[in-house]
Amino acid sequence: MMGQSRASLASVEERFNAVAAGADLTRLADDLFAVAGLFDREHGLRRALSDPSRPAEQKAQTARVLLEGKVGEAALETIVAAVSGRWTRAGDIADALERVAVTAAAASAESAGQIDDVEDELFRFGRIVEGDTDLRRFLSDAATSAERKEEFLDSLLGGKVTPVTSLLVKRVVAHSRGRSLEKGLVEYGNLVAAQRERLVAVVRSAVALTDGQKQRLAALLRTSYGRDVRLNVEVDPRVVGGFSVRVGDELIDTTIAARIEEVRRRLAG
Repeated sequence: MMGQSRASLASVEERFNAVAAGADLTRLADDLFAVAGLFDREHGLRRALSDPSRPAEQKAQTARVLLEGKVGEAALETIVAAVSGRWTRAGDIADALERVAVTAAAASAESAGQIDDVEDELFRFGRIVEGDTDLRRFLSDAATSAERKEEFLDSLLGGKVTPVTSLLVKRVVAHSRGRSLEKGLVEYGNLVAAQRERLVAVVRSAVALTDGQKQRLAALLRTSYGRDVRLNVEVDPRVVGGFSVRVGDELIDTTIAARIEEVRRRLAG
């Protein structure tokens, strides 16, 4: 998000943090996801409630009349904060609500002692999707109804992952919001990690790393970034030797494959 949207997002997150304490976090996540979806579908409503020319109080009152009794109090207060903000793009308001919905789901997992499981399961499901063309095509097919996809995911994931992982996977599959499935899963995984103020590093290595190597790498990254870093390690023979580490948009690549590709680019140039 840029400009005014970034400041408005901070206000929404501040209000969310204030009202989430003591709230039913599972319901809060469901309510916020539902309203984000409503704004995605009803473009006229979204434009009206994000119109910077309308007074914030008027937009807040409209949201209360529309949603009071249909969502919980914590969700309503968060939504009122969202419609009271000023957004660079009308779509940013739905992005903000989706973001805090994922945060609510992550907080629910944390309170149940399952947040590590959720991080790991989202990452692993993303790798499965990445490696299975037929699965990715089916889950990304706009012609397939959300209901059918959710039924399939129930049969695929039922009893094998935490309830929060199931919720987040279903959400990102049924509501891509213009993202690829893989990108959506990564975004959700990063938000789950942020619940404990940790970064996520995706490590690709030709061979499995030992526990000692993982601990040393995590310590180096923690020193570099000033925050705890969760390692998601993939064994990928294509890297030939060495390893690569991606943290957000930053890539540290020490693989032989990367060096070979660099030589090829120079020769081609």
